[in-house]
Amino acid sequence: MSRLPRLWSERQPAASGGARHRARRTRMRICRLLGAFAALCIPPIAFASGNPDRGAQAFRACAGCHSLVGGDHRTGLSLAAVYGRRAGTAEGFHRYSDALRKSTAVWNEQTLDWLRDPVAFIPGNALAYQGLPDATMRSDLVAYLRAVSEGKAAALKTPALPDLKTVEAGQRVKAIGHCGDTYRVTLGNGARYPFWEFNLRFKTDSSAHGPRKGEPVIVGAGMGGDRAQVVFAAPEEISVFIRNECP
Repeated sequence: MSRLPRLWSERQPAASGGARHRARRTRMRICRLLGAFAALCIPPIAFASGNPDRGAQAFRACAGCHSLVGGDHRTGLSLAAVYGRRAGTAEGFHRYSDALRKSTAVWNEQTLDWLRDPVAFIPGNALAYQGLPDATMRSDLVAYLRAVSEGKAAALKTPALPDLKTVEAGQRVKAIGHCGDTYRVTLGNGARYPFWEFNLRFKTDSSAHGPRKGEPVIVGAGMGGDRAQVVFAAPEEISVFIRNECP
């Protein structure tokens, strides 16, 4: 029999009070050492119990801002291969807060549990999300993100972005005139619409889904048709496209 089990399994001869006290302290030290060794060897059960299938369903709430396709950054960065990546380092994503960019966190089961309270985990980060208080749902979501990153689960398809290169003539902007507080937008089909200048937004989309250079596109923005946004391929196109002219 090895020496360690003998300390608590074999009957010892009668001993003085001091000897018994020393033996008890020895047993306590050994138990603490064994406990520490076990803690190092056994991974935390709480983070290993997530269900990736349920996590795929939970991810649907994230799909409005995040894609699982590499390089497909939207309002938020692509979460493809997020597991094991250092925070603030997704290639091609330029909208990190300073707090996240300076963080040394590496995304894994423990750090991705920041979804419980993103503001508390990295103060000053720009994630406009109040947190996911349900521990089971968080665990499932993290399990799914890990499975996708490791190629063990299919990436959930996110809504496709509209291709502004293929719109019809009725959405292509041919000219924009400005007079007083009014923009007048002429479209490729000859139609012309006036907008109060505060209701017409100018945006850019340099992605593969954006408009062709020099061919901006108009997109409705609700409110009964009196609000719209004109999307350009690059910011330098905006000022040269608009002309000061009154009818």
